[in-house]
This record gives sequence, structure tokens and C-alpha cells, in this order.
Amino acid sequence: MARRSPLDDPRIAAHAWQRFRRLLRLMMLLTVGAVIVALVLVYRDSGTASAHMFIATALGVGCSMLLMSALMGLVFLSSGTGHDESIDDRLEGGDQESWGDEGRRR
Repeated sequence: MARRSPLDDPRIAAHAWQRFRRLLRLMMLLTVGAVIVALVLVYRDSGTASAHMFIATALGVGCSMLLMSALMGLVFLSSGTGHDESIDDRLEGGDQESWGDEGRRR
């Protein structure tokens, strides 16, 4: 039977999601800064680049950073609240060492 997750408690979940949103707001500011730096570097290296180059650079850098920060934020949320420990690990204390040796026994 799976243990209850700490995120099942509404008070803990509200605090965790508030912290997640605060992290994403901070990362949004850092992303805007990184996009500006990337656009300045593109302009400095090739001032005659088309507008499409600047749009592609801004979208590529911005979307990549936001996606990475959202995924890492979810990892921090899951780990920080103890949600990871609530899973049912069927291999814990079992045949973990012999599990990889099944091919040699046959």
C-alpha cells in the first residue's frame, strides 16, 4: 500500500506551490535577462541579421530556459515536500543485487 504524500495536506501543498511560483517568477526575470544578453550578442556579432534571427534567438533562449526552470522547480517541489518518499518501492530490501544477474542464471 502506498504511503500518503505530504502534498495531500492542503496547507503543505499551498506552501509548496507558493514556493514553486516564487521560483518561477525569479527564473522569469533571469530568463528575460538572458534573452537580452543573447540578443545583444547576436547584434554585436552580426548587425545585419534579419528580424527573424532575433525572433528565433529570443524564442529559443526564452523557451529553453523557462522549460528547464519549470521542470527543475517540479523536482525541487517533489523532493522538498517529501513526496518522493511516499512511493511504493517494491525493490527496496529485496533482490536488488541479483536483479541484474537474471541473464546469467539461465
